[in-house]
Amino acid sequence: MGAVAAVVRKDNRDATKTVFHMLRELQHRGRDAHGIASYNQVFHAKNFRKLETVKLDAPAAVGYNLSKIFPQDKKQPQLTGGFALTFDGRIYPFQGKAEIAIAKELLQSNPKKARRLISELDGDFVFIIATETEIVAGRSAVGVCPLYYGENHQLAAVASEKKALWRIGLKNPYSFPPGSLAVLNAEGFHFRKVKTLSRPTIRETRMEQAVEHTSRLLMESVKKRLRDVKSAAVAFSGGVDSSLLAFLAKKCGVNPTLIWAGLRNQIELKHAEEAADALGLRLETKICSEKDVSAVLPRVLWLIEEPDPVKTCIAVPFYWAAEKASELGFNVMLAGQGSDELFGGYKRYLNTYSTLGSEGLEAQLFHDVSTAYQTNYERDNKICAFHGVELRLPFADYSLSTYALTIAAELKIASKQDAVRKHVLRQAALKLGLPRFMAEKPKKAIQYATGVAKTLKKLARNNGLPLKTFLEKLWMEQRAGFEA
Repeated sequence: MGAVAAVVRKDNRDATKTVFHMLRELQHRGRDAHGIASYNQVFHAKNFRKLETVKLDAPAAVGYNLSKIFPQDKKQPQLTGGFALTFDGRIYPFQGKAEIAIAKELLQSNPKKARRLISELDGDFVFIIATETEIVAGRSAVGVCPLYYGENHQLAAVASEKKALWRIGLKNPYSFPPGSLAVLNAEGFHFRKVKTLSRPTIRETRMEQAVEHTSRLLMESVKKRLRDVKSAAVAFSGGVDSSLLAFLAKKCGVNPTLIWAGLRNQIELKHAEEAADALGLRLETKICSEKDVSAVLPRVLWLIEEPDPVKTCIAVPFYWAAEKASELGFNVMLAGQGSDELFGGYKRYLNTYSTLGSEGLEAQLFHDVSTAYQTNYERDNKICAFHGVELRLPFADYSLSTYALTIAAELKIASKQDAVRKHVLRQAALKLGLPRFMAEKPKKAIQYATGVAKTLKKLARNNGLPLKTFLEKLWMEQRAGFEA
């Protein structure tokens, strides 16, 4: 786990210093080692002071900040076959060696084979190749690992977070499309789709078969994400998603520690405690106050890089959960993001079903699944990376996602007044052995279950502002630091 940054100078100037400034902006994502490389030179250092004097004399350069989560995690970039390579993320299941070593084998010293990394590898990752005059960048199919891009008349660049691009004067970065490959050169960006989520034909209309396949694919997804770990945390609410992940992790031989974070006096904490007791797993809590919300808010906005009210309400308790996981010594945390989009969990889907019917709901679910990298995954990855915790999302699995999208809407939502929803997943949970009271627990959004949404609205009112305006004001104060 770490941070990637790469630049092509369109003006043919040396790109080293530009990449250095980007890496320094991303040092919170990796402090164990830092590196910068061109196609034929690489420099590694323990701190930025030693890296600051490096000069590659190359218009294309790539850099990496390492957060060493496991022994196989190596310093990057690495030189291979006349180009530099950096690979950030995980390949599933663990194959006994570093991910970058696997990537090198697939490339076979030929950067033109970069598409193989996306088409043949199962995992959550991004990678960057630096040749003499170009950068080749790619992102895995679902988009759990963040990557952003931008350009102006002087340069084109990619990085793990927007703030690195803001630092070098690129004011409007875009999220790099998952499952795609891009070539950056003096002419800008050239994208090509390789392996993406596409809207399938709805073919699964039998509940029994849908439950069977969903159970198997989810079990496989959890198993391959835990093959290389002995201990892990689970961001836990006591609902069906997090309870099922905790239950399956235990079946895989990893007794996870469950983490609930929120404000005091929340009824959902009692539900989480009851679920943890039934699962026979340890529950750790982080109970916070309104003052804690106010104190952490600027940092959360800095991490998620936008003042969206819904994302902020979710990000605050998730920040606390990741912080608690880190304090307890965990470097991997599972979370249930992606489940509601796949299986129709949100209450708003009832409106879609009511007005547009099954086809309209299926179209909405596909849209939400295929854009979840922007609405959920990037936000939560950035929060976890700040705390040195690697986020793993079993519901954001390519095989599970592609299958779940073929399941008919009627198997997910029973009627236009369905208060429970996600029926195929709940039936799968029962089949796998999850206690019924957890499998059938109605959904409550995290921002309301933790008390954070109510507190943020109160903070905004105390400042005489609507929540959206209040967050935008705080965000502009954070953003000003990048444009100074």
